[in-house]
Amino acid sequence: MFDKITFMNDTSLYANLVDGVQVKNNLLSMHVVISDTEKSILGEIKEIKDNQVKIELIGELRNGELFNGVLRKPLLDASIRTLVEEEIPLVLGKPDKNALLLGSSPFYNQHPVYLDVNKFFSNHFAIFGNSGSGKSCGLARLLQNVFTNPNVVPYRSNFIIFDVSGEYTQAFSNLNAINPKFNYRLFTTGTNETNMEKLYLPIWLLNVNDIAQLLMVNSHSQIPMIEKTLKLARSFAETGENAIQFKNHLIAKAIMSVLFSDSSPANKKNDIFGIIESCSTEQFNLNAEVQGVGYTRLFRDCFNIDKTGTFTEGILITEYVSKFINPDFDSYEPADMAYFTLQDFEKALEFTLISDGWFKNKQTYADAMTIRVRLRALLTGPHSGMFNFPQYINIDQYMGYLFFPNGTKCQILNINLEDMDDSFAGVITKIFTRIIFDYAKKIPLRGSIPFNILVEEAHRYIKKEDNDDYLYGYNIFNRVAKEGRKYGVMLGVISQRPVELSDTVISQCSNFLIFKTNHPLDVEYIKNMIPNINTEIVEKQKGLQSGTCLGFGTAFKIPVIVRMEQPNPMPLSTNSDVVKYWME
Repeated sequence: MFDKITFMNDTSLYANLVDGVQVKNNLLSMHVVISDTEKSILGEIKEIKDNQVKIELIGELRNGELFNGVLRKPLLDASIRTLVEEEIPLVLGKPDKNALLLGSSPFYNQHPVYLDVNKFFSNHFAIFGNSGSGKSCGLARLLQNVFTNPNVVPYRSNFIIFDVSGEYTQAFSNLNAINPKFNYRLFTTGTNETNMEKLYLPIWLLNVNDIAQLLMVNSHSQIPMIEKTLKLARSFAETGENAIQFKNHLIAKAIMSVLFSDSSPANKKNDIFGIIESCSTEQFNLNAEVQGVGYTRLFRDCFNIDKTGTFTEGILITEYVSKFINPDFDSYEPADMAYFTLQDFEKALEFTLISDGWFKNKQTYADAMTIRVRLRALLTGPHSGMFNFPQYINIDQYMGYLFFPNGTKCQILNINLEDMDDSFAGVITKIFTRIIFDYAKKIPLRGSIPFNILVEEAHRYIKKEDNDDYLYGYNIFNRVAKEGRKYGVMLGVISQRPVELSDTVISQCSNFLIFKTNHPLDVEYIKNMIPNINTEIVEKQKGLQSGTCLGFGTAFKIPVIVRMEQPNPMPLSTNSDVVKYWME
């Protein structure tokens, strides 16, 4: 079929077809073996013109294995032949103990295509494609194949899907039928779904940056306010003797700062009552008895204002309050974790704003009011209940709550975010990712509990333009992309607009499934940003059918076009049948 090599450069060669020999198959994209007396080289036919073929050199064949890259070019008298049946696994993968069936090859009579499980899921991966190109079906089929794979039984796997459109609610519903030890858990952030579990995220597990994102902080000056509030919320939640003394110390200092401020007596009274309303103890509450010389007064009555515009018991209350101030408590640190609710956090915020004088400074007033209003909106909004877990649990127990409900291991968690707007859903996605990452870093045997975090419509959350680096010094997705792999935390990024994604995250992905992508900006971005990709690979994906993708990366032998089977059950990602519904 192939005649002599006529021309060769660094990456490809040209050879003639034998005159008079009928070519039965379409040779484009087929692979050939180029052999001389010293070596064998794998090539791919890229072009046929005027009885001449252009063959790209891919790798060297040694001892039945393919090694990417060609160090030594073939001799000009080398022979060229197409692959025989036994050699096809060199290109499409072998069904060995580490293999996972991905799909079939349209170029090799639907021969199965395998990827390396470890190389794929122990690294970050990305799935790109237009709307309707098969991304959702591809991800569903990929995970379904993981759990039907006879070579690897993923009992201890941990997949977390952030399902922004509710597409995967049914796709893994029969997981337990595959194996009784496999379980799927479906969470909702909404309030009306009865067939899903309510998602809870204990507020005390959140750190300063998490809460800052919840409250949409946009200024560095607002972060110390939240930091102080979080410390107070933990302090107010404690019940020991030291904790009570610390509370009294804080309340006393706050009251004294108000008493000696330049506000009017009426404003002072309002501020002090506001402090007591947000945090009270046996010694500091409106009905506490304040002992004078031969008489007592209720705390509230000490702030009656006389005709001269002063407090009637100014001296008494000053003496009473000052005795609770203990400088030793200025360095007191509450426990890292303590049970408190979102309502408790609001009281701590109110205490912070009044006691630290945030409302009395024109420059900080706007920041304080913004945080106050946003927290109130969160409390009265539809998602406030998700932060009020019924009892205290630490991070280890929370991970058990998610993945081991009632002692039963769950391999797939689907967090349905379709009831949230994009900004709030993005924050929840970031918080969960941060919690999982911090948990994984504390595991003694590094990477021994792997987590695969799959983010649908990732361009909404893993953005190219993000203020996180500016406000907090880091972006959690960028951090996980750079550091997560060594702790066993891997990202799966699924998007129809790769051009809008974080460059850092995409640059750290090792494997890609690219479905049909047409937008010029996205095509150019893929070509420029993705490692180990060339123009010819990018051009291939433009002609793909729905459900067919271009797979390449460390888990593949070479870049291959794969036709994936339809998932069963299907995700809810199909188009509306407008003719059907128009006619009814």
